[in-house]
Amino acid sequence: MLEKKIKMNVTDAESQLILYSLVELRNSLIKEGSYTDAVDDLILKLFS
Repeated sequence: MLEKKIKMNVTDAESQLILYSLVELRNSLIKEGSYTDAVDDLILKLFS
């Protein structure tokens, strides 16, 4: 399966907001007892 890659230009403030939002989502999933693998992978892909 081919994955379509998308490039976005974001400011530093926008990238901080994206990271903050993903961490908040991850924390919510942890509280619910759900898996965080997808969010973890997304954080790594976006910021590595």
